[in-house]
Amino acid sequence: MIDPRVCLLAVAAACAIPIPDAAAGEKSAHAKSAEVGTRGQREAKDITYGEWQKLCFKAGGAPILCRTSIAGKFPTGQMAVRIDLIEREGTPTARLQLFVPVGMYLQHPAKLSVDSGTSYQVPYSWCVTNACIAADVASPKIIKEMESGKMLTLEVVDSSLLALTTSVPLAQFAAVHKGAPAKTMEQDIDE
Repeated sequence: MIDPRVCLLAVAAACAIPIPDAAAGEKSAHAKSAEVGTRGQREAKDITYGEWQKLCFKAGGAPILCRTSIAGKFPTGQMAVRIDLIEREGTPTARLQLFVPVGMYLQHPAKLSVDSGTSYQVPYSWCVTNACIAADVASPKIIKEMESGKMLTLEVVDSSLLALTTSVPLAQFAAVHKGAPAKTMEQDIDE
């Protein structure tokens, strides 16, 4: 049989606990997610990268949009990662976009560094059935580093809080990025 005094003490203790407001709870949850560290690290060595290539798109009278990309695949043929530098004619800023497999811990942004230099964070934007996309404005500094660098390191954190890294070759990047597109796709719009 339960002693009624113990129950009364438990109820009194529960009533004495302050209940935080919703905004404080959101701030607290955000602070905790930022403090979550990784539990280890490993390099994804089974990814095979293709060549950098530049594709441009011209739709109607819109400014030309060019995408300098590289894709890496697992031995199964499934896409492991794709990196796009997207630039629109007449626009001073570029966009860096990363496609990675689903199952990443989205609270940790993807990180990029060129030749073990400064680390750039790229936050996740959305996920679809077979990939999560991280994207942000690409600073002129990282573009310049990619053009002169040898290796781009990508680090993501999976849902088990394990940091995964892969090394992306940059040897061809500058020539492809500055060069003519491999293909320009045009779409005329009849009005």
